[in-house]
Amino acid sequence: MRVHHLALRTADLARLERFYVEALGLAVIRRQDGGRSVWLDAAAPSSCSSGATRASPESRQASKELVAFTVAPETRALCIERLGRAGVPVEASTEFSLYVRDPDGRRVGVSSYPSPLI
Repeated sequence: MRVHHLALRTADLARLERFYVEALGLAVIRRQDGGRSVWLDAAAPSSCSSGATRASPESRQASKELVAFTVAPETRALCIERLGRAGVPVEASTEFSLYVRDPDGRRVGVSSYPSPLI
């Protein structure tokens, strides 16, 4: 079994799309629902959707929940440069992973393990 897609609710779809495209380098696959949804290519498509409501839970800054993307180890330095150009601070890092926050406060990992976990 593999992940089909992730749906990330947001009140500002354009801002969230800019983060995932400019800071992380994902590509837009398609837009749908009259501009209320954008699908981004992360090997398995992920979706950023603007359907947030007042009842939607907020991302807590102290949360360790995250979505993590894998990159080739040799591209780690390029990821750090891309994040810097986009004005996204690296919140924490390990030997193989970088951790940042998306505009809605979600923790996002960029991992470059030298061998696949699965």
